[in-house]
Amino acid sequence: MNKKRFSLKDIPGWAVMLAIFGVLYFTGLHTEVIGQVQRVLLATGIMKADVPEVSTAAGAENTSEPTLANNAEKVGAGFEMVDLNGKAVAFESLRGKVVFLNIWATWCPPCIAEMPNIQSLYDKVGSDNIAFVMLSVDEGGMEKVKKFIDKKGFTFPVYLPVTQLPEELYSSAIPTTFIISPEGTIVARQEGMAAYDTPEVRKFLQSMVKK
Repeated sequence: MNKKRFSLKDIPGWAVMLAIFGVLYFTGLHTEVIGQVQRVLLATGIMKADVPEVSTAAGAENTSEPTLANNAEKVGAGFEMVDLNGKAVAFESLRGKVVFLNIWATWCPPCIAEMPNIQSLYDKVGSDNIAFVMLSVDEGGMEKVKKFIDKKGFTFPVYLPVTQLPEELYSSAIPTTFIISPEGTIVARQEGMAAYDTPEVRKFLQSMVKK
């Protein structure tokens, strides 16, 4: 009686997929792969960040501060951060600037997916008047974050919290992004990944810059 020879074609498709996901998971590559897939989704333009409209009058931008309900409190009082060079930074030192604050982590696929788009936004509008705070909540320490940023080649400012995150910046999801006015109030909030390098976001950020 002839024995049936084993062939790779005999392996069920579900078993192959399970094996692939297993390899990706145990090598840590699953985060990167999922992030790449989500980046393609962002590129479609269907997940643009939601910001308030900037009104115009007589063809000129209205540079008055956009406001949202229940945002009277100043953000980040007493909050301390550290940059990737180990320099301590008080969040309140950014008062007077428009702040683009993104809370992220290296293990978060949606965070990884939106980062190139945030880098593009930073390249276009980052300045002395518009500060970017890419705040990592990784528990692996500064070296892990620095290695990730160096590998990706990102140049936007990255920080880690030193003190407890202020209550007004708590979120049930990451990434979460806040846009904070020069006066220190939250004027836009986005939970989940989004595309930020859009005309609407650039215009919104620049509309709040103090002339």
